[in-house]
Amino acid sequence: MSYKGENYNITFFISKDKIQSICNVMIMTDSYPKTLPDELQHNISCDSKGKPLKGEKNYNLHLPSDIPASDFWSIIVYDSFNRLIIHTDQIWPSVYSSNKNLIYNYNGSVDIWFGPESFKGKENNWVKTLRGKQWYMILRLNHPLESWFDKRWQPGEIEEVI
Repeated sequence: MSYKGENYNITFFISKDKIQSICNVMIMTDSYPKTLPDELQHNISCDSKGKPLKGEKNYNLHLPSDIPASDFWSIIVYDSFNRLIIHTDQIWPSVYSSNKNLIYNYNGSVDIWFGPESFKGKENNWVKTLRGKQWYMILRLNHPLESWFDKRWQPGEIEEVI
């Protein structure tokens, strides 16, 4: 499915994993638009080895410095089965740039942690997942910058932490 704008073309690629139907949306542009969108969403449903994300496992996502959002960015976790925000005892299953307690690395990058139990000292960068549930996450960039569209900036892959 594609949509064409005056200065850009957005194409949606739908892929299915073997267990459940998960929609991965990739935004591709012929040349990035003169007026950038208000929000961009990037879905990640598999780890770096192509395996679905499982709630009983621990993962890490590295976001390089200079995250391309002029307003704010967020990561939120969804249940792969019902595609709703996961419900845990966390107030909101999310990590976001406007959190004043977010921990940045020395170089301005951010590590996000996912798993059923918090990581000591990393609670502000952690999203709780549920054992026995598959999940996916969405990286939202509010007022994304050109470095996203020309691919100078890209998020890392989700890595399983053993």
